[in-house]
Amino acid sequence: MSTEILIIDDNTDIRNIINDLIIEAGYKTRLAANYNQALNEIDKKLPDVAIIDVKLDKGDNDGLELLTHIKNKNKNIPVIIITGHANVEMAIKALKAGAFEFIEKPFNQERLINFVNRAVENFNLKNKNKEFASKLFYSFDLIGNSENIKNLKDQIKKISISESRIFINGPTGSGKELIARKIHKESKRKKGPFVTLNGALLDIEKYELELFGEEKDNGSISYGALEKSSGGILLIDEVSEIPLATQSKILRVLIDQKFKRINSSHDINVNVRIICSSSKDIKKEIENGNFREDLYHRLNVFEMNIEPLRNRVSDIPLLVKYFSDKISTNYNLKKLDIDVDNDYLINYEWPGNIRELRNLIERIAILSPNNPDKISNIIKESLKTPDIETRKSENSLSIPLKEAREIFEKEYLTTQLNKFNGNISKTADFIGMERSALHRKLKSLGIKELN
Repeated sequence: MSTEILIIDDNTDIRNIINDLIIEAGYKTRLAANYNQALNEIDKKLPDVAIIDVKLDKGDNDGLELLTHIKNKNKNIPVIIITGHANVEMAIKALKAGAFEFIEKPFNQERLINFVNRAVENFNLKNKNKEFASKLFYSFDLIGNSENIKNLKDQIKKISISESRIFINGPTGSGKELIARKIHKESKRKKGPFVTLNGALLDIEKYELELFGEEKDNGSISYGALEKSSGGILLIDEVSEIPLATQSKILRVLIDQKFKRINSSHDINVNVRIICSSSKDIKKEIENGNFREDLYHRLNVFEMNIEPLRNRVSDIPLLVKYFSDKISTNYNLKKLDIDVDNDYLINYEWPGNIRELRNLIERIAILSPNNPDKISNIIKESLKTPDIETRKSENSLSIPLKEAREIFEKEYLTTQLNKFNGNISKTADFIGMERSALHRKLKSLGIKELN
């Protein structure tokens, strides 16, 4: 698709000169002669690059208003500002508003084309990076053979085809956004946008602005997440962090299926599927008065629960191998030789869950150690897990032998059961016990068998 440049200037001669230059450089053009024409062209279809005169027919700085309007729609679009009344203050104002370049009239034609070429390169590079990041995220799979992961995969297949709202519970770094993206990819909304709004990262005063958008006094519009995700899926991550006042407005949107932008009286119909996620115990948040129960029931039509990685030990070797292969390929590095049964990996608590594991594998890939011992040292140093024998010794020094033995047996058998996904036969074979003896031992230690 040809790159398209929008030229906005109220001077016919200058507009035509720029138009001829841009076409000669190999780009497509669209033209606007005044503020309203420009606004219509921008709202009709965003250009790849815009060239805007500061002063049009609406006011002294209406070109800067158009710059802000474009940036609110897509901050990656480069905007070149041109003016015949340049001063330092105006230049600074334009650059602060997000202008890519600032050029004075009469302008040097070669300089203008150089600016345009650089702007196009900048736009294409940002789009490629965004596309790569999106493909990389979409390319990640839900890896594991634990019952939890098997259930999640089955749930994704069943609920993707529906329009039901979904509530995903899981600790930080466990893959909540990945699951939401998988649902989007499998849904009938897959050609629509996937927009993420992170409740934990927003300024408390900007929740409603980010959700609903705003109509400004100058007529420009700032679009919120509900409009940006129209026809697609909106993921509200860490929804429990949203203030109660905003929660009530979200509830009203879900009931009425419409909303108003800030400072607007015009209703906008909602066409979006909402997925929410939380790393907090949402029911405790409701009990503590931090989250509306009626909103929770509206959002929680279908609930999904991701267990922490420490409860899915059998998934760790699979994840290590998967990320090793994936990251080696992405970085164009030789395949990593990581011992998937490394005790430090298996016995670590993984407070950061899968994200922490993936970051560790990426760190190993970047450091590119040339032998397994160096890899093991990186793992040990990164996880800062005490030596297992030392830990056992420390735990047993201050208690009676019988109690120490029970603690060890309980920890050992629980780890082995998790390792084999609760399979009694495989666990018994590995540790050298009869199945019946293992059943009795688990019962005596109070270890619940997995179904």
